Amino acid sequence: MATAKELRDLTVDDLRRRAEELRETLFQDQLKLRTGTLDNPNERVQHRRDLARIFTVLSEKTQPLKTGAAPASAPPSAKE
Repeated sequence: MATAKELRDLTVDDLRRRAEELRETLFQDQLKLRTGTLDNPNERVQHRRDLARIFTVLSEKTQPLKTGAAPASAPPSAKE
């Protein structure tokens, strides 16, 4: 699978499509694991990590940047 750097070059639609493909693959892996026909259990781990990597890049692309500063409309906290 691609590295995070390579994934950042893809569009959001491509990332969502890849995430859906990996979800289907993980479902098939789960079925194979339960029936005892999974050839390589490490592939399942790699698929989970790839999916997490895709979700991370997706969240970076879809969420606005957070500067850490409080919004201007937030009321100051009152200490009494």
